[in-house]
Amino acid sequence: MEALELVQAGNAGALAPVVDAARLFASAAKAPRTLDAYRADWRTFCAWCDRMGLPSLPASPQTVALYLTARAQEGRKVATISRELAAISQAHLLAGHPSPRSAGPVREVLKGIRRTLGTAQTQKAPLMGPELRQVLEALPQGLLGLRDRALLLVGFSGAFRRSELVGLEVRDVRFGKEGLTVTLRRSKTDQEGAGRTVALPYSGTPDACPVRALRAWLDAASIQQGTLMRSVSRHGAVSTRPLTGRAVALVVQRACAAAGLEAARYAGHSLRAGMATTAARRGKSEAAIMRQTGHRSVAMVRRYIRDADLWRDNASAGLLD
Repeated sequence: MEALELVQAGNAGALAPVVDAARLFASAAKAPRTLDAYRADWRTFCAWCDRMGLPSLPASPQTVALYLTARAQEGRKVATISRELAAISQAHLLAGHPSPRSAGPVREVLKGIRRTLGTAQTQKAPLMGPELRQVLEALPQGLLGLRDRALLLVGFSGAFRRSELVGLEVRDVRFGKEGLTVTLRRSKTDQEGAGRTVALPYSGTPDACPVRALRAWLDAASIQQGTLMRSVSRHGAVSTRPLTGRAVALVVQRACAAAGLEAARYAGHSLRAGMATTAARRGKSEAAIMRQTGHRSVAMVRRYIRDADLWRDNASAGLLD
């Protein structure tokens, strides 16, 4: 943004509206959640530099390397440390300074942290088809049960991310003869808003049908516009505000606990992972799974397929029977 300031200084009157618009576009380059995380990471880094008596902007590569080391010693995960480095680098670039990410000391320390701590992320268990049917049978009666059934089935069948699920509005869904058509206007991998359409067919089992479940929830809650997934008070009042991504995880965990499953193993991503893994076990093609999940990388989808194949074609199965 420094270049914008220089342009404005020389042509303050004529270019002011264009500079303002450029600032807006620049601020929209990253998702709001990413920007919030970067701001928090930058504040944490600045506070650490203040305590250590070191300059934060520009920070020397040695300072950044020491900070990453300190964060690793505090028990931060590799993914968190990498994001913090991205925030520090972004702040330097925006201020017109070189990014410390490419500096030798930073690269070597980060490489050592990755080798020492490992980069494998702890994944929540997929909520597979059989377990989901078990969960559906344990849902409560009333509005809350109808909401949870719709959330679980739509989230599973559409393989939606939490942010995608809570962002859906009435205008995004269309009920048809073959099922439900859902338009995703923006997602994690579609920050520019190109959008994509996902089809959710009717299920032969009415109690496990995402189309019927969503219709029942919308009718019972009298939702005709606005967001689909909303909170329900203990008195049965339906909010006008959407659920948060965290609330989706809590719904999944609560429903799993009621069904006798180990709730801590599951979260919001379990619906998406469960659909992909169940589909792989049923022999669905990579293309079909990717069309539903929206994955652009075959490698990511193949990870779900590998998980499914661990049990479907296990070399040791039956060897000692």
